[in-house]
Amino acid sequence: MRIVPLIVFAVITTALVVILNSSLVLPAPLGKLLSPQHGVWQNAEPADQDFTANLKFPQLTGKVNVYLDDRLVPHIFAEQENDAYFVQGYIHAKFRLWQMEFQTHAAAGRLSEILGDVVGGSSVLEKADRQFRRLGMTYAAEISLKEAEKDPATKAECDQYTAGVNAYIGSLNESSLPIEYKLLGYQPEKWTNLKTALFLKYMSFDLAGHDDDFELSNAKSIFTSADFDKIYPTIMDSLDPIVPKGTVYPKPGIQVKIPATADSLYYGKKEIIPIIEQKPNKDNGSNNWAVSGKKTKSGAPILCNDPHLGLNLPSLWFEMQISTPTFNAYGATFPGSPGVIIGFNDSCAFGFTNAMRDVRDYYEIKFKDDSRKEYWFNNEWKKTDFRVEVIRIKNKPDYLDTVAYTVFGPVMYDKSFNGSRSTNDKYYAVRWKAHDASNELKMFNLLDHAKNYNDYSEAIKYLHTPGQNCLFACKNGDIAIWDQGEFPAKWKRQGDFVMPGTDSSYMWQGMIPQEENPHQVNPDRGFVSSANQLPVDSTYPYYLGGSYPPYRGFYINRKLNEMNNITPQDMQTLQTDNYNVFAEMARPVLLNNIDLSILNNEEKKYFDILQAWDLRNDVNSKGATVFVNTWDSLENVVWNDELARTNLPLMWPHESTLLENIIKDSAFSFLDNINTPQKETLADDVTMAFKRAVFTVKNADVAGTLEWAKYKDTKVLHLARIPAFSRLHLPIGGGNNTINAANAQHGPSWRMIVSLTPQTEAYGVYPGGQSGNPGSRFYDTFVDTWAAGKYYALWVMKESEENDKRVLWKMTFNKM
Repeated sequence: MRIVPLIVFAVITTALVVILNSSLVLPAPLGKLLSPQHGVWQNAEPADQDFTANLKFPQLTGKVNVYLDDRLVPHIFAEQENDAYFVQGYIHAKFRLWQMEFQTHAAAGRLSEILGDVVGGSSVLEKADRQFRRLGMTYAAEISLKEAEKDPATKAECDQYTAGVNAYIGSLNESSLPIEYKLLGYQPEKWTNLKTALFLKYMSFDLAGHDDDFELSNAKSIFTSADFDKIYPTIMDSLDPIVPKGTVYPKPGIQVKIPATADSLYYGKKEIIPIIEQKPNKDNGSNNWAVSGKKTKSGAPILCNDPHLGLNLPSLWFEMQISTPTFNAYGATFPGSPGVIIGFNDSCAFGFTNAMRDVRDYYEIKFKDDSRKEYWFNNEWKKTDFRVEVIRIKNKPDYLDTVAYTVFGPVMYDKSFNGSRSTNDKYYAVRWKAHDASNELKMFNLLDHAKNYNDYSEAIKYLHTPGQNCLFACKNGDIAIWDQGEFPAKWKRQGDFVMPGTDSSYMWQGMIPQEENPHQVNPDRGFVSSANQLPVDSTYPYYLGGSYPPYRGFYINRKLNEMNNITPQDMQTLQTDNYNVFAEMARPVLLNNIDLSILNNEEKKYFDILQAWDLRNDVNSKGATVFVNTWDSLENVVWNDELARTNLPLMWPHESTLLENIIKDSAFSFLDNINTPQKETLADDVTMAFKRAVFTVKNADVAGTLEWAKYKDTKVLHLARIPAFSRLHLPIGGGNNTINAANAQHGPSWRMIVSLTPQTEAYGVYPGGQSGNPGSRFYDTFVDTWAAGKYYALWVMKESEENDKRVLWKMTFNKM
């Protein structure tokens, strides 16, 4: 009988050997992960971790001292400017290497290499890698890098940054790898300048990659032109633009011409397009404003910025000071890119919001046959270019994707790919401004060095894509904002729908001259601002396209008009304001049209909560939850019957569309449900919507999540969506249509306030921490401060202050 336990023991031992040395349980061998010498235990950072170091590298030309303060913010002091970029690359890699590489793998369409082709039932290959390959992300990065490296200063900056990243990578061994490499079972590769370019294109996708061409083309096919314009208007009544209404614009430098065939081949064309696009978050926006000295208590300008992006750990941003003989800049940097991106120097401050412009259009291509070797353009067959994308897949053979390139750009969608599982029998090429040559790194470099308005205005000319509202304030008193980028000059509705690709008449006819981009410099009202709203009114001579939320901008302008003797603390209060100005306009419509006579006691309870609400989306507000659910329910009641006429992708109308239509016309035609014999009224729809909303609200109440912060449930997720490395259930208010635009997984990613007094007074915070290591006490240090609406004073250190108690560690870099 002794043989039985022996056999069992042998089987268990064999199983353990197999499991511990294979990827059956996790992407990496379990044995390696649990190894005391090399596994995940090595990533637990001691609370008293010492970051002091004395390092030597042959790439340096002088000495660099780095002082790490009590928040792990590096203050870099370099004798030579390019040495500072080497050290910046080293520091970024030291604290954020996995994040840097993961984001550039995503941009390059390489996630299948490390994750496999299917994760959690979702196709990484189809929904990520093929999307980005076919959009031409690497193609765009290669063009951009070629342009950037023509500039000696940009090339030297990138070369040194890359060398710094690789110097750190070269110091790693198996035990010191970031934990994500161990969990996912792969190794870092050498950094290149192309990776930096890829990261910047990833940001271009995030900020200038949204479009609704296919959805609007489908909608055009099922609605009359009059109804289409009601549902998808090009301008809002509630708009308070970046450049005030009534501004007189000069005669346009480009006279755009509508193609002669537009009525039949474009506006009037009825087509169905089963394309399912993977899109960046449509709420990728931001707030920024600058007030002049005549409105501040100190008499100095104050600049404020809070870009709204996805909330992730590690954070998109990394706080840093860079001081060289040529500039001294402080602010938020991108791990993966050199320089300070949003921040300030000794003379001025600068920030950005998304311009929201449509710079990505689609053209239907007519190929000669399925070989795609020739396509019809301007009355002749033109030869197609091809780019073979080799997509490596973990534990599987490579996937080869041959992408056709035309005069417009890559054919993103064809018979082999439409972004979903449905069938597509047409070919659509994408024309994206991010494919054009540009050198955005030059802009950031020049802004870091800028001393006045002229320096700023020259710097932003290098910004092509993504278009941004570039904010500026200076110690000499100047404030300014430019809606800046290279934007195509379009005729009305050009690019809203898929365009014919058989001739040049539908191509972009040029770029809007830079001097004609909307802007304001030192306006009489004493402030400039933007919050992703349309930058101009309807008198601007070019069609802008895009998608523009109006309400944050409306409220910011109202508040800034009212305010005087402004302090940085006033700006902190405004930047974290939870007042919902959309609800201010919409709630009366709800309250005046709910039929109280048919509400039961439970429904009346929630009606009373809605009626008593103070219009603030504060943490403990119950009224905010009732309002949001009621309005969402009303939108569904009004739109669902019409939009259900097709199962094709359609664009959901903006919330301003419904509100403005029913304020103007209580008999708005879409209030009637086309599927019922009776004619529904506004009161019918609002009452039905409220009753339906109560069902959801009651469930939240029973579950203890009726208070707004609990219901909204803001979280900061790890980039690889590892729950243990994420921060969940954060007690923060705000949301859509509030300045504090914190949603479930999206919101203010870096809050910054800079008072340009002789001794700069600045404050900032972001929802993360300086270290990308989940085992470090600096991993999520700032999250609770951010959620509470508090700030850190930003310390612009002088090297003579190296003995200040805030300095905890010193890293010295010398030439070898």
